[in-house]
Amino acid sequence: MSTPGFRAKCFKSSYGLVQKMKIDITRKKIEFKKVLNKLDKFVIEFTSLLNTLQIKYVIVSGYVAILFGRSRTSEDVDIIVEKIDSETFTMIWNTISDGFYCINTKNIKEAYEDYLCSSISLRFAKKNTFIPNIEFKFPKTYLDDWTIKEQIKVILNSHYFYISPLELQISFKLHLGSEKDIEDAKYLYKLFEETLDMTLLRDFNRELKTQTLFQRYLQ
Repeated sequence: MSTPGFRAKCFKSSYGLVQKMKIDITRKKIEFKKVLNKLDKFVIEFTSLLNTLQIKYVIVSGYVAILFGRSRTSEDVDIIVEKIDSETFTMIWNTISDGFYCINTKNIKEAYEDYLCSSISLRFAKKNTFIPNIEFKFPKTYLDDWTIKEQIKVILNSHYFYISPLELQISFKLHLGSEKDIEDAKYLYKLFEETLDMTLLRDFNRELKTQTLFQRYLQ
């Protein structure tokens, strides 16, 4: 799947007007430019710290659609991080603590053992704020492990971070099933339809039992 120079079209729908933008997309990388919004800047600031520490992660869920122009708000950004030991987590904690704080707890050991290792997400926000915040979590399923392994690099202006492959993102949004999630799936499918790996998307639809929803809303 490689379509360099793919150009997204403007279109109107129930989920808004997409700005026309040039998107260069290959199997492992998406590159484009846009005017950054506040949430983009928040994500860039946090992920740049993870990049500096060479931590492997992916951004999933609602922000992915917002990143590519979907007009809606979100109070959190979901990040799945590779399973790391307590020493590495302490390094992350100390690195981000200049600009961010953990909403759940101030104790590093508790954050690691009682939250992350117990499959409970941590939330990080900018100091003196509560929203937006980062929902920071370890993989819980084999699909979480898969999406970290198959992460897609996004180069936005002069910044970069990693997101889930779009095929899984679309199918999982259908699986969640709320109106907001279905609209996210529709948006991403419409925008990237020409470049999606349809075999992979069908596999995820079967795995997540979203074939009927896919036919109803996306085709």
